[in-house]
Amino acid sequence: MAKVMAVNAGSSSLKFKLYEMPEAKVICSGNAERIGHEDAIFGIKYNGESSKDIVPILDHERAVELLADALISKGIIKSMDEIVAIGHRIVQGGKYFSKSVLFDKKTEDLIESLIPLAPLHNRAHLVGFRAFKKYLPDVTSVAVFDTAFHQTMEEQDYLFPIPYEYSVKYDCRRYGAHGTSHQYLSREGLKYLEGVEHPRIISCHIGSGASITAIKDGKCVATSMGLSPLGGIMMGTRTGDLDPTVMNYLCQCTGKSVEEMFQIFNKKSGLLGVSEVSNDSRDIAAAIAQGNKLAMLADTMFVRRVCDFIGQYFVRLGGADLIIFSAGIGENGPDFREKVCKELEPSLGVKIDPSKNDGLRGKEALISKPDSKIKVVVIPTDEELVIAQDAYSYYLAK
Repeated sequence: MAKVMAVNAGSSSLKFKLYEMPEAKVICSGNAERIGHEDAIFGIKYNGESSKDIVPILDHERAVELLADALISKGIIKSMDEIVAIGHRIVQGGKYFSKSVLFDKKTEDLIESLIPLAPLHNRAHLVGFRAFKKYLPDVTSVAVFDTAFHQTMEEQDYLFPIPYEYSVKYDCRRYGAHGTSHQYLSREGLKYLEGVEHPRIISCHIGSGASITAIKDGKCVATSMGLSPLGGIMMGTRTGDLDPTVMNYLCQCTGKSVEEMFQIFNKKSGLLGVSEVSNDSRDIAAAIAQGNKLAMLADTMFVRRVCDFIGQYFVRLGGADLIIFSAGIGENGPDFREKVCKELEPSLGVKIDPSKNDGLRGKEALISKPDSKIKVVVIPTDEELVIAQDAYSYYLAK
């Protein structure tokens, strides 16, 4: 048995989950929030208990120190040396990484070179990695990339119709995101497709950030997010795909700069922008119940955009054997799943069983009827498990 940690470092946060491997048993999990502030929050869950403290956490190194202190003082481990490997989530791996790799100097430099493609994420991931490296210099460290799973796309699927010179010179192309989640879901989905020789899966990771991926024979052939997580379907605060003219036109109309409008597209659009209520689907549902017409419009647009991509990927795959719903809304939104599947029924023959779908939240279940032409399943995603498994594999290979 060995202890492996999965880490997701943000610009002001540090999420972690400690596993006992190879059993994949979760020992503890937690999060340091508001890093950089005197009133930061450090929380940890273990043995069915949880604690949360408001303490000064001025940098990620201090967050790692607090984590180490908590693990030992609470008797979760006797020494940090018990942790044999750490897997670090990295959002953007560019064209360089099609799988998880050891976090050595070359990897570190390449991740740093990709900061322009994911300025908020990659920079923060490096800060987290360096904080752990300073505290545990000899531990096996592995970089696990959100983009790696999508590297199997063909040129015609990942290139944009811009001058080819720009695609090559500036690495401007579709990279996708949520790859670790889609990889996990595609593996778990196979148990519903016994006997299918070439499984075709449409994986829907639908949360505040959302993406849809077409998967054939376990490999990504197309994904909705683009150069950045702004592309694809409409999301909580993001526009999804737009006519590029919208940027130029609205800048002219409002007098706002491209950067200002870009931030609006990222943080004030999507469900929030259309509804003028919230980016949270639960708040949207409450507003709909009160007769809010803009909330109804936002909900209808959201469902429609999801269905558009499912239909597109049905064609791209030459059919589909399984549709998977996952992530915050996909796992916990029975009404959302019902609306999507009802819209797909006339064209794709999708039929869900209300007795299986209604009230289903956060649990795995097959929700389609036996006569549905495509199976539909809800599978809670587990990106941290994939990160831990990859880190553990590198530890064993040492």
